Amino acid sequence: MIAALVSTRLRTALVILGVAVATIGGAWIIEAMGFAPCELCLKQRIPYYAGIPLAAFAAIALQRGGEGAARIALALLGLLFAAGTALAFYHSGVELKLFPGPSECSGAMRKAGSFGDFRSSLDKMKVVSCDRPALRIFALTLSNWNILISAGLAGLALRAWRGPRAGA
Repeated sequence: MIAALVSTRLRTALVILGVAVATIGGAWIIEAMGFAPCELCLKQRIPYYAGIPLAAFAAIALQRGGEGAARIALALLGLLFAAGTALAFYHSGVELKLFPGPSECSGAMRKAGSFGDFRSSLDKMKVVSCDRPALRIFALTLSNWNILISAGLAGLALRAWRGPRAGA
């Protein structure tokens, strides 16, 4: 029973690791194809950047008998990807004009009030709009896909975390 439980948690950690790596890899490939990410897109990557090493840690801990540390890592992964789900939901709402987006990347561009403002805005000339999706895949925007992926990863992690403890 204990070996099966650890094995299930290990498989879950490895699935989370694989899906997170594939998701970030896909985002980088799409970016390399010329689709520049907006500010909210970049923020949605943060749970993946934190989640990849955390999932790897959980897998290694389980292989070395550190079930307690792995369970903590799985709980953190669940919370991390739940936050990612919320951020992706917010971004999807911005795209649908249900929520106001950040002023840096939504709505009309502001006019420069002075030459100094104009010069500082030159650094931001490549601002990508958060409220206009650049790409749809099977009718869903990338933030829509991220809702599904992040929610799935959060659910997997929390289910593995909540499972019975070894020896119980």
